[in-house]
Amino acid sequence: LCFLIYLRTFIYPFFTRGRPFPLQLLFFGTLFCIYNGFLQGYYLIYCAEYPNDWCTDIRFTSGLFLFLLGMGINIHSDLLLRQLRKPGEVTYKIPQGGLFTYVSGANYFGEIVEWFGFAIATWSLPAFAFAFFTLCCIGPRAYHHHRYYLKTFTDYPKSRKALIPFVF
Repeated sequence: LCFLIYLRTFIYPFFTRGRPFPLQLLFFGTLFCIYNGFLQGYYLIYCAEYPNDWCTDIRFTSGLFLFLLGMGINIHSDLLLRQLRKPGEVTYKIPQGGLFTYVSGANYFGEIVEWFGFAIATWSLPAFAFAFFTLCCIGPRAYHHHRYYLKTFTDYPKSRKALIPFVF
């Protein structure tokens, strides 16, 4: 978890292209990640109690599967987004490939699946709270991106959904 937070906070921004990223957002994002990481870690180290066979429990195995699936979707979608622009370009382009074939917010979908998988695997209230927060925070962003794409690009695929393939 800490590695993913570190990667997302300090490494990923250096690979993005386009407009400069406000330092204030970086600061508050870092602050949030530190607090959330502390909360998740504290709960898992000091509060959670798992039986010896937890690693074979259906909640852990299915949660781990969802976490890894979501992480794969997230990483692949971010890669596709980074390749949209050439160095120095700031114009928006239509993302193509991967889950972007079905949804406008494939990276958001991957992140939501990832954190719900983590919540199921740990079966903890703080993890479910964070997963729900993630859904409430980036779900609307996916919807607004979808609306922007539909309004901006006349050739935008009309069958593409905002966040959940074939549904929403």
